[in-house]
Amino acid sequence: MLEIVEDQIAELKKLWKNKRLLLHQGLNLAMIVFSALMIWKGLMFLTKSESPVVVVLSGSMEPAFQRGDILFLNNQANPIRVGEVVVFKIKDRDIPIVHRVMKVHEKASGAVELLTKGDNNRVDDRGLYAPGQLWLERDDVLGRAVGTLRYVGMVTIILNDYPALKYVLVSIMGLFVLTNKEEA
Repeated sequence: MLEIVEDQIAELKKLWKNKRLLLHQGLNLAMIVFSALMIWKGLMFLTKSESPVVVVLSGSMEPAFQRGDILFLNNQANPIRVGEVVVFKIKDRDIPIVHRVMKVHEKASGAVELLTKGDNNRVDDRGLYAPGQLWLERDDVLGRAVGTLRYVGMVTIILNDYPALKYVLVSIMGLFVLTNKEEA
């Protein structure tokens, strides 16, 4: 009888240890996710941009930027000048656009109007702007490009082109974190 009780106690200890290990791994996964979110929010605060990092999705800025390049943005209050590369968002469109400033109009009121164009495009961006919009306003600009990483963003493009792959990779990473055993 004593052996049966000892066996049951040993099984309960083993089960409790497995639950603790699973909880520990789940907390590790949560810590990774929350750390990434905190870094993103910190970058948003430092750069004053809602999107401090963007991926170039088209060839409209070639040869300056290739499809898949990652751009680092800064949206400080400095005036935007002709020739700078800016990332802007059009009303009612989700995807930001990376193009070069071709003209800047500064009004007496202090408002600034911008006209942009892709380096590889024949015409300016007025056809891309919202209906009836001829100029971008400063509020449309998410930031100006201050740095780049070549081709690293191709991973993002591939994951957007093949959404099932995104879920497979996230599942594999989560499984890896949950099954990784650390010795105490």
